[in-house]
Amino acid sequence: MILDRLTGLVWPRDANLGEYPMTWPEALDFVTRMNREHALGFSDWRLPNRRELRSLVSYQAKHPALPQGHPFVNIVLGWHWTSTSAAINPAYAWYVHMEGARMFYGRKDQYYLTWPVRAGDSACLFRTGQSRCHDQHGRETDCANSMQDGAIRFGTAWPKPRFSVREETVRGELTGLYWLPRADLTERPVTWSQALEAVERLREQRFGGRDDWRLPNINELESLVDCSTHNPALPTDHPFTHAGEGYWSSTTSFFATDWAWVLYLRKGALGVGFKTNPDFLVWPVAGTPQSSEEASKSPKMNG
Repeated sequence: MILDRLTGLVWPRDANLGEYPMTWPEALDFVTRMNREHALGFSDWRLPNRRELRSLVSYQAKHPALPQGHPFVNIVLGWHWTSTSAAINPAYAWYVHMEGARMFYGRKDQYYLTWPVRAGDSACLFRTGQSRCHDQHGRETDCANSMQDGAIRFGTAWPKPRFSVREETVRGELTGLYWLPRADLTERPVTWSQALEAVERLREQRFGGRDDWRLPNINELESLVDCSTHNPALPTDHPFTHAGEGYWSSTTSFFATDWAWVLYLRKGALGVGFKTNPDFLVWPVAGTPQSSEEASKSPKMNG
């Protein structure tokens, strides 16, 4: 087994214990069977939620998209299931592609790979927001013993309120980051270069009294997502206006460097966009992100 010292999560060194692709229900049954058989000496295995699986990813790597010098073996460059259902259609579940780090969702009756996880420090990752469970047909089901994200809810609980309005900005109480209330700085889709230039002008103007505005990286954008909702995939009580379809990040795709990472906010998916195409919106961020451990010490946390 391998301990990830970033998150405290423990992963099998063999990234393909399941050997063959399996459906989502079969993947959940697989980790249940691992626990029953005390696989590798433990009985607390689970299918990782989408934030747990993404925590392995390095955006400075490809084939696979894992940190340089990683110790894993038998990595298949394909889609890997998470325990998180897709709110936009609960008959689908989120998966991550280990070749280039894309994250999307697939039908639960399709066949993909399984990389289980156990343990972990819940203060190192935020919860996904999912609190209900759904079967392979998308029907809501009892969470008891389901091994789904909605049942386990691993990670730091969210503060209430999740966002607070601060004059001309909105502070994310989970991350400590500051966002514009209007989620569309340029009021139209632009190219990646235009997005960077627009944020530079905002910084020069010291909007909201801040001179640290920047285009968010892809992890900062993903931190906004509530996996229990869609259209947009933001907490239901969010204070933002003009939420659009897709947003540029400052993170270049290492898989193809003329592309950059994008958050598809209506779905909550992570993909890429061609930098010279005026296809995506701009949502600047400011501030220094706080760790989930720091967030967990906030008096506003909902335990």
